[in-house]
Amino acid sequence: MRTQPFEAAIFDLDGVIVDTAKFHYQAWKSLAGELGFDFSERENEQLKGVSRMESLDLLLRVGGITEMPLTRREALANRKNEWYKEYLATLTPADVLPGVRSFLAHLRSCGIRTAIASASKNAPFIMDQVNIRPLFDAIADGNSIVKAKPDPEVFLQAARQLGVAPGACFVFEGAAAGVEGAIRAGMRVVGIGDGQQLARAHLIINSFQQLEPVILLSQITVTGDSGWGVCLNEQ
Repeated sequence: MRTQPFEAAIFDLDGVIVDTAKFHYQAWKSLAGELGFDFSERENEQLKGVSRMESLDLLLRVGGITEMPLTRREALANRKNEWYKEYLATLTPADVLPGVRSFLAHLRSCGIRTAIASASKNAPFIMDQVNIRPLFDAIADGNSIVKAKPDPEVFLQAARQLGVAPGACFVFEGAAAGVEGAIRAGMRVVGIGDGQQLARAHLIINSFQQLEPVILLSQITVTGDSGWGVCLNEQ
């Protein structure tokens, strides 16, 4: 077996570094209520890792709304985002998920470069709110990409900013669309959360408290042309 070089770690933001998924759901649910229908947490799962306008289209389909002018759709998406930003303004450094800061500090002490790869246009604001921007060398987000996950664009852009080949990157993702996008980018993927939702990930953990960087080197390997071999899968 041949262990791939581990040079960079690329992280989704929502639900991986900070739990902002609850704010997205509250804002989308409020918008659905204004449009006259309910929007469940289960339906909200489809929106994770998806761009704002694509999320709106999914929500409208839940409400049976199939025709709407672009200007109206843009106004609704902006309305949802204003509510979401109001929620984000309540974030503090205490909202960074358990184990994240120590894990990032360990990576950086080992010379591993770090980046955010998020579909959110609010990524820089969130990072400043919780005071984690100094922990990352690059940010690829909804302000700089055209195609949302599961397209690999955001991950490839993050790797380019870091100056690292895709095959030398580990991606840390909390959404199925993100896992798929990272795989398409040719990167190794650690899923954070629900093992069923993230079944395509090469390794699945519940939180960063379970994982030491050395495990990534010793437990996830490549075996020639046979693809990824996973020796550890904590669920």
